[in-house]
Amino acid sequence: MTVLQIWALAGIPEIGTGADLVAVIADASVETPLHDGDIVVVTSKIVSKAEGRVVAATDREDAITAETVRLVASRTSETGHMTRIVENRLGIVAAAAGVDASNTPAGTVLLLPLDPDASARAIAAGLRERLGVAVGVIVSDTLGRPWRIGQTDAAIGAGGVRVFEDLRGTKDAVGRPLTVTQPCVADELAAAADLVKGKAAGLPVAVVRGRADLVGPLDLPGARSIVREAENDMFRLGTDEAYDAGYAAGVEEVWDESGSGR
Repeated sequence: MTVLQIWALAGIPEIGTGADLVAVIADASVETPLHDGDIVVVTSKIVSKAEGRVVAATDREDAITAETVRLVASRTSETGHMTRIVENRLGIVAAAAGVDASNTPAGTVLLLPLDPDASARAIAAGLRERLGVAVGVIVSDTLGRPWRIGQTDAAIGAGGVRVFEDLRGTKDAVGRPLTVTQPCVADELAAAADLVKGKAAGLPVAVVRGRADLVGPLDLPGARSIVREAENDMFRLGTDEAYDAGYAAGVEEVWDESGSGR
């Protein structure tokens, strides 16, 4: 039976540009030392702050546009608020491209780390060297889910952690072969860690103990490998956007065939 222990690290100070997250996490773990096989889950916001990803932006919508590579869907509420679901520079599909205006100075917004996998590997490498323990690191961010209301934390960066638990080729409890079962354990760990971090408790780092089997070399595939490739994505557009695109394609086809513009 697998038993998990998950706790938030207390004593993490406000993080500014240039902060040494390895030192901050190491210092915060003194009372409950990290062990081999522990997985440290770090909220992306403090990684972004440490990496200086705070940028001036008088209009958050402009910042979202700058981070967007593809619009998936947009909706305007009755109050006039527009929500955009987009693919950002990291390939992640999310509301507002991951641009965050909360808990940042007025007139600024916070962008996601440039390379969350590299950030996670750097923190993992630093903790391994400083503390002498083989830990993995996940960088997490809050994402919505299609078909389901609400948000949950997911892994956007991973260093020294197996992001999938591949059960293909094994058998279920009654002996049937599993052919497609591949749990995304990195996302599950990120969501579990958020239960103790919270959104406004000032606890941006948590530790998960009990899944040492998922901790491995620093060059394991990162969280970027979780993003579904375009050719395998059956839901690349919102319903209205897909209809509009299909209608436009149909009109163009008629135009090309008849020249009449019908």
